Amino acid sequence: MKKQIEFYESKLAYQMDPSDLWDALENEESVVALDTRKAFGFEKEHIPTAINLPHREMNTENTAHLDPSKTYICYCDGIGCNASTKGALQMAKLGFKVKELVGGLEWWKFDGYATEGTAPTGGSIMRCAC
Repeated sequence: MKKQIEFYESKLAYQMDPSDLWDALENEESVVALDTRKAFGFEKEHIPTAINLPHREMNTENTAHLDPSKTYICYCDGIGCNASTKGALQMAKLGFKVKELVGGLEWWKFDGYATEGTAPTGGSIMRCAC
């Protein structure tokens, strides 16, 4: 039983679902949505307030302006993409607190949240039943 508890505690320490991210952003908690895809994907569609830093470009120089007291919630397209995992790993290596958004942009929209960009989805502001 102890190993199971440790597993689930660890999972929650390193992951966040769209509903939790929405709540954190709405409550102005110390989190930043971090889109780890290439710029053209971000420009097309992204989570409102998100910043873009492609995982392949993360380094000490282009993360120097980021606030190390915040937690960066890394996301990509969805479960078929591992850019969020690669981004979270790189950000952790650079010394930042990170979590990975479960389901990425796909599940953000599935839960009904709007996106921004050149091809945004309107979404409805709805709450998860979790």
